[in-house]
Amino acid sequence: MRIWWRLNVCNFPQTVLADTGELSVGWRNLYHFVSQIASNQYIIGVLPARWGSTRFPGKPLHIIAGKTLIQHVWERCQSAIRLSEILVATDDERIASAVEAFGGKAVMTSPDHPTGTDRLAEAIQAIPQATHILNIQGDEPLIDPALIDELAQALIDEPALHMVTAANPLDPADPAVADPNVVKVVLKQNGHALYFSRSPLPFFRNPVPGLQILRHKGIYGYRRDFLETFVTWPPSPLEQAESLEQLRALENGANIRVLITDDTSPGVDTLEQALAVEQLLSSLKFKI
Repeated sequence: MRIWWRLNVCNFPQTVLADTGELSVGWRNLYHFVSQIASNQYIIGVLPARWGSTRFPGKPLHIIAGKTLIQHVWERCQSAIRLSEILVATDDERIASAVEAFGGKAVMTSPDHPTGTDRLAEAIQAIPQATHILNIQGDEPLIDPALIDELAQALIDEPALHMVTAANPLDPADPAVADPNVVKVVLKQNGHALYFSRSPLPFFRNPVPGLQILRHKGIYGYRRDFLETFVTWPPSPLEQAESLEQLRALENGANIRVLITDDTSPGVDTLEQALAVEQLLSSLKFKI
């Protein structure tokens, strides 16, 4: 009887979600409680949020459509059903206070971290039960919760996987292909990353039917033990050349699975982009 109850309660909230598109807080808590017992997995979503952005200082607290940017991202993450917990990792008391004011959880981290991954590794020290971590960019207010769940599920399904990330196809004529601010990725036959670059990738000396150009999305999932090892490695040569942390993982032999997605939701790096996102949030297409 106990086994039947555990399996059916574990699956039932997913049925509710499929029928209604929503999952109450009560069902979320019950779902995760039972799922954690059944699978011994505890997946946390961490939103790194710094005050001192070079292009957009104070960005996490910028108001978009009546809410702070970080609150929009938090609420999108709340719609993902695979996350056991969500927290904001910040180096600024103003951001932490704002997060707590809307009912979120914030963890203070050192202001001296060289990368967001280092901030992530410090933040999870407060969550010893975490088995997997998703690094969700705190400036993507339209991130697809289904994509978050796909990354989390990939980590569960492949215990040997070190990292998982995502990419979406680009039109070869899109100016983003040549834009060094847009990171591209090419894959191995097994769907794992072969290389990431700010340069056009691949360079098409010859046309190859069916070979896509893929734009990397800045969302990552990690096994906890791998993340804790990753931050002990010094910056690698290719990482320093391209200014891309994920190359450190590849240079040290890690496997990174890349999920192909049609999620093209924009991030916010400038005030102009914040205004554009506000227009999207006000449209019927992107109601939250």
